[in-house]
Amino acid sequence: MKAAVYYNNSDVRIQDVPTPKIGDGEILVKIAASGICGSDVMEWYRIKKAPIILGHEIAGTVVEVGAGVVRFKNGDRVTAAHHVPCNTCRHCLSGNHSVCDTLRATNFDPGGFCEYVRVPAINVDRGVFHLPESVSFVEGSFSEPLGCVIRGLRACGMEPGKTVLVIGSGMSGLLHIKVARALGAGRIAATDISDFRIEAALASGADVAVKADKDAVQKIRSGLGRGADIVVICASADSAIAQGLASVERAGAVMFFAPKAPGETYPMPLFDLWKDNITIVNSYASPPYDTMLAIDLIASGRVKVSDMVSHRLPLAETAKGFSLVAKAADSLKVVIEP
Repeated sequence: MKAAVYYNNSDVRIQDVPTPKIGDGEILVKIAASGICGSDVMEWYRIKKAPIILGHEIAGTVVEVGAGVVRFKNGDRVTAAHHVPCNTCRHCLSGNHSVCDTLRATNFDPGGFCEYVRVPAINVDRGVFHLPESVSFVEGSFSEPLGCVIRGLRACGMEPGKTVLVIGSGMSGLLHIKVARALGAGRIAATDISDFRIEAALASGADVAVKADKDAVQKIRSGLGRGADIVVICASADSAIAQGLASVERAGAVMFFAPKAPGETYPMPLFDLWKDNITIVNSYASPPYDTMLAIDLIASGRVKVSDMVSHRLPLAETAKGFSLVAKAADSLKVVIEP
């Protein structure tokens, strides 16, 4: 089969690789849509495993079913999670699925930027979900990133009426705006350095969106009427972090959604965080519960994702897709359709 093999952000090659063979309890999925995630172009994170076939935001059709599989059959429209938890360790039992050892060790074979994916038995058991007929494959490919956003906002104590600030209005930032709006946020503010993404933030439901400049904090507080109860930092620059920490309301929460590279440090005004009783939250991955919620939000129309797709490219143009996402200029969601 054909696959897009990642060597680095500027070198993604279309190559012939073996079509995976499935075993008992497994399924083979023909990829119809695979989204390029911002983490796919974090070169410091990906290059150590290169060459590799990436792609974890997938939707497609079941074309082969292994012995013992009863919930799925050929022709089923599905989305699949690449990471799944054990559901039995102390972390899972306390709701912290993101730090489960099993979740961090599981994956499908290979990645979604190819024609076919083998889904291991453990993923089939707890990480494959039927797509409603009303949900397109492209929309279905959003279930994983949307689930990550839902999980993060839950961890922040999202409730109706709370004010929300999103720092960085790329794909994850826009999804946070949409989910916060769907969950009943009071006022929502957003920032970015790009005029294109500021406009996208307003279109996604932000009440106020401002340029991330030296006056941003004042504009944010003015637009919200006070500080933000929840600040979601979707950019890793020190300036973005500083703006977020300066914009949080007393007794609020700040979530670090975008990571820095290992070994880098964060500007943290610890006295101010202590004085104002600020909660620091981290979030990673989408446990099955949040993925199911994501599919429901898409199917019900409460979170519209189709308007976020700026580019739909064939597998042969995956390199172009990576370039678009890495530059983060005039693109939003880039989806590969093998």
